Amino acid sequence: MARFDDLKEYVDSMERDFSQFYDKGNKAAGTRVRKGMQELKKMAQDIRVEIQDKKNDM
Repeated sequence: MARFDDLKEYVDSMERDFSQFYDKGNKAAGTRVRKGMQELKKMAQDIRVEIQDKKNDM
């Protein structure tokens, strides 16, 4: 569950940039959101691989 908590914490950390981009039209915040989403994608893929490996070991 630690990986899940890490994901939630990471998404929560991006909330300010999401708000700045969508509510205020801040382009720099949009760039940070895009970078954060790319990192989130990487984190999700790492978790998928970890789960698949554990599933195959059972």
